[in-house]
Amino acid sequence: MPEEAYDRNARMREELLEAWRTNNRITLYLIDRISEAGMACSLSTRGGRDVARQFAHLQNVRVWHLGKRAKRLAQGMVKFQSKERPDKARLKKALNASGKAVEEFLALVHAGEKGARGFRKGIFTTLAYFVAHESYHRGSILLTLKQCGCAPSQESRYAIWDWDSI
Repeated sequence: MPEEAYDRNARMREELLEAWRTNNRITLYLIDRISEAGMACSLSTRGGRDVARQFAHLQNVRVWHLGKRAKRLAQGMVKFQSKERPDKARLKKALNASGKAVEEFLALVHAGEKGARGFRKGIFTTLAYFVAHESYHRGSILLTLKQCGCAPSQESRYAIWDWDSI
């Protein structure tokens, strides 16, 4: 491969991985800015997920995809029970670990490694799925917090959109 093409490929790989890292940092940043009371908030009247369980759901979906798409990377990952309400420290620890595993998974898919299977439509669709799923839930979390009177500061709500700084 010519050096220029290699450099472009390496830059593209690093940009892809940095997009995932930024997404993960935003999730962790948001957890830090939610009060304990906020973590228990829910708009459900029938036992749906509270804020903590929505974050647990993000973890579980990451682990599920890793188990399906890169089995060895899912080994040892924390999976929360459906009604379990983990505290912020456990959520952050689990999401940090799975965030690194998803990063490794994306790097393996980008490299075309056996044992790492992205979505059929390619690596960017794979990344887009993970980011879209987590962004959807972050939006749901923020709406829940606002409706329950526990919204993070306006500064924090704006900061999650500053991908150049976070």
